[in-house]
Amino acid sequence: MPSILIVGAGPAGMLAAVTAAESGADVTVLERNPFAGKKLRITGKGRCNVTNNCSPREVIEATTNNPKFLFGAVNRFGPSDVMAFFEGAGVPLKTERGRRVFPVSDKAVDIRDAMVNRMREAGVRVRCNTRVTALEESTDGTGNRWTVRAVTGGEHRTYAADSVILATGGISYPATGSTGDGHRILTKLGVHVTELKPSLVPIVTKEDFSPLSGLTLKNVRLTVTCAADTVYSEMGEMLFTHFGVTGPLVLSASANMQRHAPEDYRIAVDLKPALSPEELDRRLASDFAKYAARDLVNASGDLMPKSLIPFVLDQAGVDPRKKAGSLTKEERAAIGGALTGFRITPADFRPIDEAIITSGGADVREIDPRTMEVKSHPGLYVVGELLDVSAYTGGFNLQIAFSTAHAAGLACAEE
Repeated sequence: MPSILIVGAGPAGMLAAVTAAESGADVTVLERNPFAGKKLRITGKGRCNVTNNCSPREVIEATTNNPKFLFGAVNRFGPSDVMAFFEGAGVPLKTERGRRVFPVSDKAVDIRDAMVNRMREAGVRVRCNTRVTALEESTDGTGNRWTVRAVTGGEHRTYAADSVILATGGISYPATGSTGDGHRILTKLGVHVTELKPSLVPIVTKEDFSPLSGLTLKNVRLTVTCAADTVYSEMGEMLFTHFGVTGPLVLSASANMQRHAPEDYRIAVDLKPALSPEELDRRLASDFAKYAARDLVNASGDLMPKSLIPFVLDQAGVDPRKKAGSLTKEERAAIGGALTGFRITPADFRPIDEAIITSGGADVREIDPRTMEVKSHPGLYVVGELLDVSAYTGGFNLQIAFSTAHAAGLACAEE
């Protein structure tokens, strides 16, 4: 019976443990937190967007970083398999807007408890409050290929196994234990780790949008460009904050803003995507005729939220105190342009500890995509957010964690 040590009891570590144990392996999980699945319990604002109810191809299309690497893993264990896993574990699921999949209970703890129960039923041993400090290829002559050194309650412990699966996550949400231990271990072993950056993260803007803080824009189109290239364009929802912008559209946009510095990108928001330019101009003419005697700042409330009016008029270069009935055709066109191309200038990303996921990680060129084994270190596997693979928000990143963990768990057990 192959012996397997798994470092990290997050979603990837637990799924790998269940897969390997149910395939006949002897599995021990080492977790630095007091209990398994700490980060999982806060995923999706405590609801846990466990996957996306789509095809494997669509998961790969939603992956912004190294999508081709995932082809085999996602096709072997895709969204339908993840859904079957949890429903088989007694967690009814539902599909919401954007095909996001949640537990019917809206409680992330139900997903976490299901995984813990599956590990227990499969005979997996879980050692909590255990922080792994080093990983070494074994020379003890026992036949085990790996030695793991760890600290439990102040005491130093040594574990040996045929295989090791690293599932320590990225460096976002460090309070949950994601502090980069896995990256340090891999670097010490000579495995290349690409630059770690925040992804799915709010954006700090050069503009002071603090008067708009709390304003949500729904059914708008957000487009990101770099030089003359469009790198992202989608419909959805966004939110203004005291520091800039956030919300689903902004988080997904940030995943496409990794190749250059944030200030090299430009964001434009179409506040009226359902209207053609001609339709919008007629709407503007009608509203301004209706409120002809009012100042523009008081005549535009039917077109946009009141707090947004001064910002749109400023970008249009039109005096907010001008009477609506005295607008020229050119000024009306300028307002229309500001409504369909509201400018937002990125200055920076928020700190990585506010990011949903980490962009960067173990260089996938050094990983076997069929098994997640490190090519230069037989018996060592890397899964989940520790890999340099990331995707949009919407359940795709958890799906990647589950797919890569399943591949590694099977490969270890088959050895």
